[in-house]
Amino acid sequence: MRVIIANIIAIFRKELQGYFASPLAYIVAVIFWLIAGFFFVPSLLGPEGIIQSVAQRDQLGIPGPPIDVAYEFLRFFLGVLGSLVLFLLPILSMGLYAEERKRGTLELLATSPLTNWSVAVGKLLGVVTFFTFMLLPLIFYQAIAFSAADPPIKLAVPLVAHFGLILLAAAILSLGMFISSLTDSTILSAIMTFALCLFLWLIELVANVVSGGVGAVLNHISLLQHYNNLVQGIIDTSSIVMLASYIILGVCLTAISIEALRFQR
Repeated sequence: MRVIIANIIAIFRKELQGYFASPLAYIVAVIFWLIAGFFFVPSLLGPEGIIQSVAQRDQLGIPGPPIDVAYEFLRFFLGVLGSLVLFLLPILSMGLYAEERKRGTLELLATSPLTNWSVAVGKLLGVVTFFTFMLLPLIFYQAIAFSAADPPIKLAVPLVAHFGLILLAAAILSLGMFISSLTDSTILSAIMTFALCLFLWLIELVANVVSGGVGAVLNHISLLQHYNNLVQGIIDTSSIVMLASYIILGVCLTAISIEALRFQR
């Protein structure tokens, strides 16, 4: 077991160093921060933002239940980030194995003493850690905004919501890693992962308009539906299990894909 953990850590460190040395990864991070910032400030402080809307409602004396501004903002902003990662993360996952194929090192990896799943876990941990690094500035800005909330938001709510976001990202990256193991073209890998993310995004939309058993099934397999459950700050065990299942599915499919390559040699 020590050897396996040591192998996972070695692969994890190699992948993480690769991302922090990659100009493309920084470009993805900057685009992520710019788009997130574009929604963060206007949705909170803009003329149509939630603070201004609540103030106008109070001034006009419009009756209604009290609005928890911090909670509503968190739900909206994390909802935006959830949709955003569906379309940006394929760029991070596209090279996980496709680059190894292109450089001719995938065959060496497939025939090495390292188990395929430990390599996949190490690679996945590396890219998920880099994504968590991308979240840090946004968490910092949210902490500043929430520090002024009255009543204060419970710490568990944003913690669960961001945990859900990291689980969603890990699920997408895990599936993208499997797709990356099927081709030596990073562009094709990104397009196929993007198409898969688009499909998963559409499932959530279709599930909202379809009733009956079909709608229930679509809701159950929808990544975004389970993510939205966690964004509400509620620890939903079924949603955590479902998102974790997508992560495990991606790792297992990747290991099988590389194992198939080993038998071909």
